[in-house]
Formats: sequence, structure tokens, C-alpha cells
Amino acid sequence: MTGFASAEALAPPYRLTWELRSVNHRFLDLGIRLPDELRALEPECREIVAARVRRGKVDCVLKIGVEDEAAANTELDPAALDELYALAERVRQRFADARPLSVIDVLRWPGVLKERRIDAAELATPAKRALEEAAAALEAARAREGERLAQLLEERSRAILELVDRVRPYVAGAEERYRKKLEERLAKLDVQAQPERLEQELVLVAQRFDVSEEVDRLAAHVAEVRSVLERAEPIGRRLDFLLQEMNREANTLGSKSQDEDLTRTAVELKVLIEQMREQVQNLE
Repeated sequence: MTGFASAEALAPPYRLTWELRSVNHRFLDLGIRLPDELRALEPECREIVAARVRRGKVDCVLKIGVEDEAAANTELDPAALDELYALAERVRQRFADARPLSVIDVLRWPGVLKERRIDAAELATPAKRALEEAAAALEAARAREGERLAQLLEERSRAILELVDRVRPYVAGAEERYRKKLEERLAKLDVQAQPERLEQELVLVAQRFDVSEEVDRLAAHVAEVRSVLERAEPIGRRLDFLLQEMNREANTLGSKSQDEDLTRTAVELKVLIEQMREQVQNLE
């Protein structure tokens, strides 16, 4: 299912921002993009997302921003400060009236300021915490989409049952229609068939074109689809299998049909089932 979620965490002077995007996929395909300094967190990040999402292509990106540009780029070197302090003390011992160093003087001293490096140990905990929040938000967004898809599947299930109910009367009267067609053909050919032979032919035709089993199985599959939709677990693959079976039954019904209305109904069934299959590809 498609979805988007984000979450932030502060780790002064940095701001950590996770962005998660998911699109449809038959299996779980995780893509984790981390700054080089935090690459070691990738296995843990995968576990966090996989605990919430079981199907789909999910891209997870961690961005590191700064709250204080100066603090983020530089930091004081304690060793250089100690060295400068020692030098200043030695100067004051020789020249008692020497002017004390100002803050600006200290900051200008070579080596006192050094480039700040990202500390992976300091950012690991807030980064994982923010990812857990983002993964939970993505799960909730996907669940809302799942509810909407379930409603669409229920609507199409209801439509399929209506078509099945429309087919049942044709199934009940199929043998009589076959008898009339056969008698009409014999009459056109001016052929007098023996009653026993006619009955045998009707039995064979009825067996060959009987769709009652397909109709019953379609109704049973729809009932199972509705049952699966009520489960609080990943159901996408199970529904995909059920719809393959429904499509097979609809194909068989269409191939057996010798009636224009039944053929039209079989086509309508296949259209509805295909629409459901497209939606099921989006479900977890």
C-alpha cells in the first residue's frame, strides 16, 4: 500500500528527520538511506521498519539538519585551550601588567577551534526513536488505506454475489433449454431420434455444460474473501490466491456457457474479479 510518514528528533546541535514512503509491491522491499557516519545502524533500522510493515516497497531516508550552524560546524579543542591557558599564565608571571586574553583572542588562537564531527554514538538513540515514530505513523496511514480498500473489495464481492444469484435460475433450467435446442435441430433435419438416444445425449450435454459447481464455488470463495477481510493479520497473499481461484471458476463458467446471457454474466464476473485482484495487490 502507498503511504508517507515522517518524524523528527533533536540531538543538539542537530535535528534528525526521517521520511518514509511506501508503494505497492508483492513482497517487502526495504531501502534505508543513512549518512555515512550512521551506516552501522542499518540492520537495526531494518528491524524497526519490518516490525511494522510486512509488504510493499518502503524507502526510508534519514536527513541530518542543524539548529546552530556555528555549533554544528566547529567545537573547542580542550587540549588547545589548556595549552593556551598555560602560555598565558607564563606570560603573566613575566609581565604582571599584561592584558588578559579576551574571548575573541582565545577563539582566534590557532587550533582552539576544530571542525566538529558527527558522533554516531550520540545520534544512534534519537535516530532509532524517531524511526520508530515514523514507522508507527506509516503503519497507521497504511491501515487507513487498507480500510478503504476493504470497503471497495466488499462492494465488488456483493456485486459478484448478485451475478451468481442471477446465474442460478439459468443453471436450474439448463437441461430443459438444451432439450429444446436439440429437438429443434432434429426437427430442422427432419430426423426422428429414439427417446433413449435423446436422453443419453441430453445427459452428456448436461454434464459437459453444467456450471452449478462453478457457481457454488464462486459463492463459497466470496464468503471466504469476506471472512479473510475481517482478520487482524496480513491478508494480501491469501486474498490474491482466492481471487486466482475465483478467476479460474469464472473462466470455466464462460467456457461451458452455451447461453448468451450466461456468457455476458461470465464476462461481468471476470471484470469484477480483475478489479479486486488489482486492489488486492495493494493490501498487506
